[in-house]
Amino acid sequence: MIPEIIQKWHNVVETKNIDLLDDILSDDAKLYSPVVHTVQEGKQITKMYLIGAAMTLGNDDFKYVREVYDNGFALLEFETKLDGIFVNGVDMISWNSENKITDFKVMIRPLKAVNAVHKIMGEALSKMNMPIKNET
Repeated sequence: MIPEIIQKWHNVVETKNIDLLDDILSDDAKLYSPVVHTVQEGKQITKMYLIGAAMTLGNDDFKYVREVYDNGFALLEFETKLDGIFVNGVDMISWNSENKITDFKVMIRPLKAVNAVHKIMGEALSKMNMPIKNET
């Protein structure tokens, strides 16, 4: 059975309604990016990075291909194409007893995909006046 918070996350992904992020992110949410060394801490910055990811990866090719759930944790494997490059990755999501996401970690492979995500997500974040850090 899919945990309620993951059902809500799927709704965000499917509808592309980013306003729903306010309802599912904890105030102290943390985002672990595949291209930024430092942890992004806080609801607002986590939301901005997830919006950037939606703008970058959330295309018509995006799909979750495998999901594993545990108590307060989910691993969601995804696939997509980005500028003709195959992207395979996982979202590792943890949540609290209030059903709010506390940690969101994204891992991507292969290296060619990581480089493409870094470039294109950097452009998306710049449009939101939030330049991506050049840390890797």
